[in-house]
Amino acid sequence: MNRIALFVSPRFWMLDMAGPLGAFEAANLAAGRPLYELGLTSVTGGHVVSSSGLSLPTIRYDAFPPDTVLFIGGEVESMFEPSNVEAAKRHAAEASRIASVCTGAFLLAETGLLNRRRATTHWGYAQQFQQRYPAVRTELDAIYVTDGNIWTSAGVTAGIDLALALIEADHGGELARAVSRSLVVYHRRSGGQSQFSEMSQMEPASDRIRRALTFAREHLNQPLPIERLAEAANLSVRQFGRAFRHETGETPAKAVERLRVEAARSRLREGSEPVERIATAVGFTDPERMRRAFVKIHGMSPQAMRRVAKEPVNGAYA
Repeated sequence: MNRIALFVSPRFWMLDMAGPLGAFEAANLAAGRPLYELGLTSVTGGHVVSSSGLSLPTIRYDAFPPDTVLFIGGEVESMFEPSNVEAAKRHAAEASRIASVCTGAFLLAETGLLNRRRATTHWGYAQQFQQRYPAVRTELDAIYVTDGNIWTSAGVTAGIDLALALIEADHGGELARAVSRSLVVYHRRSGGQSQFSEMSQMEPASDRIRRALTFAREHLNQPLPIERLAEAANLSVRQFGRAFRHETGETPAKAVERLRVEAARSRLREGSEPVERIATAVGFTDPERMRRAFVKIHGMSPQAMRRVAKEPVNGAYA
């Protein structure tokens, strides 16, 4: 049985804790036997107050030796107390697998265990994390990242994706799918998937522009001139062009390019499909056009992004 310690600091975020906890509990129920023993731990034990003001009873960290320790996100500054960092370091040293949810990556990074490793955190804290920990290879918007025996995830519901991935690693995909059905969530999003989509970033106000963007995303492998998008929105080309720029801040052509890059990025990071085939599948007329779009949006070529996602870990960067 895998003993999982969920380590909380003062002002922790309840959902960052409850999501993974619920997934592991559901795994026990789905299996019909105790696969995971769960413990809520902290530096001193006793009640720890969350950011909501609710408090939960915890076990002192050294009274619950874990197989897996999961550092829970919360208000960052409260994590940096020297005693809290030292407890985190000792707790991690006892575990064969270490993980974090959301800003829990800050505490994990304070221990030094993330140096020269790939990691992620909530997108809203990613720049701060990158600046504070330059020795960490921060992935700014991945759902979760695995580097050897260390797993880090984005915030809130991404903790459930992380837990499902851990369950799948431990007991296979069938159990992970059963857990996702029990939790009424999509069977886990892939780790390389962006924390937020290009469509959500554009945030159009009207249903017509949202309908055009949805149409574009569903037909990326086909030509998408402005006339076709205007037809999907049931607007004239002139009306559509003006409304689209007003609501999204960019032209339809640039928006389609971003959607294609987003789709290509997911395929690059999750498989070994040739770049040329990916370019065709997402609607770029040739790989060079896709390369230029990637460099413009992400600052690197598709090949470089694939290499970063698949680089060897555990000291290989030294």
